[in-house]
Amino acid sequence: MAKGYWIARVDVNNMDGYQEYVAQNGAVFAKYGAKFLVRGGKHVPKEGTSRSRNVVLEFKDYETALACYNSPEYVRLVAIRSPHAESDLVIIEGYDGPQPQ
Repeated sequence: MAKGYWIARVDVNNMDGYQEYVAQNGAVFAKYGAKFLVRGGKHVPKEGTSRSRNVVLEFKDYETALACYNSPEYVRLVAIRSPHAESDLVIIEGYDGPQPQ
């Protein structure tokens, strides 16, 4: 079964306010078995637009990734984060088919 992913790009406008979101999101992500693959870090924008922070979370499957985002716990966190950051977030199903050779 293919994994599910959140791919987020974030510009934080108020780090003090954003820290409350960061402090509380770990419990929600743990509940849904999320694993950070990318959490900030260096990046080089090569095409299109970019934001200052990039995050990739891995879930056991696409359905779990959706369930986490739609959960009451995470909906509450979006309300905490939104006034302090601009975000783009895509929930996507992974690919586990044949690879090019």
